[in-house]
Amino acid sequence: MELLLLPQWFVVVATTIVIIISSFYSFYPSKYGKKQKVAPHAGGGWPIIGHLFLIRGPEPLHLTLSKMADQNGPIFTVQLGTRRGLIVNSHEMAEECLKTNDVAFSNRQRTAAMSLMGYNFAMFGFSNYGAYWREMRKIAVLRLLSNRKVAALAWSREVQVRAMNKQCYNSMPNVDMKRVLGDLTLSMMVRTVAGDVEARMGEEERERWRRSVRDFFKMMTVHTISDAVPCLGWMDRFGKMERAFIDTGKEFDTMLQGWLQEHKDTWNGAREDDDFMNEMLDAAHTATQEFPHYDADTINKAMCLTMIVGGSETTAAVLTWALTLLLNNRHTLKKAQEELDIHVGRERLVNESDLENLAYIRAVIKETTRLQPPVPVIPREAGVDCLVAGYHIPAGTRLFINNWKIQRDPRVWADPLEFRPERFLTSHKDIDFQGLHFELLPFGGGRRVCPAVSSARRFAELALASFLQGFDVDTSSGEPIDMAAGFGTTNMIFSPIQVCLKPRMSPIHYA
Repeated sequence: MELLLLPQWFVVVATTIVIIISSFYSFYPSKYGKKQKVAPHAGGGWPIIGHLFLIRGPEPLHLTLSKMADQNGPIFTVQLGTRRGLIVNSHEMAEECLKTNDVAFSNRQRTAAMSLMGYNFAMFGFSNYGAYWREMRKIAVLRLLSNRKVAALAWSREVQVRAMNKQCYNSMPNVDMKRVLGDLTLSMMVRTVAGDVEARMGEEERERWRRSVRDFFKMMTVHTISDAVPCLGWMDRFGKMERAFIDTGKEFDTMLQGWLQEHKDTWNGAREDDDFMNEMLDAAHTATQEFPHYDADTINKAMCLTMIVGGSETTAAVLTWALTLLLNNRHTLKKAQEELDIHVGRERLVNESDLENLAYIRAVIKETTRLQPPVPVIPREAGVDCLVAGYHIPAGTRLFINNWKIQRDPRVWADPLEFRPERFLTSHKDIDFQGLHFELLPFGGGRRVCPAVSSARRFAELALASFLQGFDVDTSSGEPIDMAAGFGTTNMIFSPIQVCLKPRMSPIHYA
């Protein structure tokens, strides 16, 4: 997360208030003032802001928390302004949080950014646990991401990956695959959400909405004064960030409203292969009867924005890391292409029905998400008091499950730093990433696990298989790719992925 720097005048005004409040909660975690057993507290915090200066970058959050875990153990707390943060670094503790205390930790931190950009928390991925969240989640699971719906949209995914291969073929030999894969996943999500709106855009308009998406992702990570000290939220109005949140939200809303109006003008009832906006025209109208504080348009746009935000950058991260790890471990790249040659060949294009036979490709995706989870730190917030590992955790405590650390635990994973897809064909073949195995939680766990896990997995497998079937690939420099990650909510490789491509199939397959 990024943090808006606190001005000096704010420090003078807030020092006494913050110290009194934070000291009270540090020594008296119970609301009745009775001291209870509390988790170990990490040292090194500053007055007022606590450990915020450590986790605001530029080093990725999961790396910072991992270094702190090496000093403080599998569970400890940090001070985040007036709030406490609980840091969890083992799968046993993660299971306590996401299974034993699943309901207790079902809230999300309510930030100024998501209030102003996310339709006042109408985006269910950022709303607190309650009746509204349950209804939106039900709509997402049963209507937008059901097995029937995912199967009905298979043609759309195949169209997108063929377009990617065509783009790569026309751009040979040197291609920046980080950009290509980012464009692919964003186009896929927009097509799934709103149909072929991108095809009707000019190049300038297309670049504008792509820039809007990048801005939205960047602004999501910004934390303001009110996020650190909620009682001082009125001070946000004197900074520039509140205005930036509003402007970013308005620009995205303008695009979504335009797409929604097109769907309203042509809607004639929902069909199985409809995009999400058409499906939501009916679902959102019904939901407003139960939740009148949001109108139907707001619910529709908030749901579609949730899907775009949740599905585009995370899937791009998985594919980018998968390609990087394959290029840096050439024997695995060779195995993946050999599997494709055996089960599909080079005379026809791979399709979704082939995926069941591509066990190694599936293992590559799993091992990628183990080593480089797209969401390396799972954020939650305690809605009620609870116990974790015997420690009292007060309501309002912010939970950070360091997935990146957990998935490299040598107690669970032999040679945890090595890229070994074979482990998911042998010793760990029964472990999946549906949120039920707490050793592997790249898409979260518990009741707030990502509802699009199955569809994201299928798309990632199809995109990787299609690319590896179509091209022999090498780094442009002939050297291994730098594995450094950038700072942000999503774990994305920092450097461009410059590759040199050669076609493996007849030119007719790239038309």
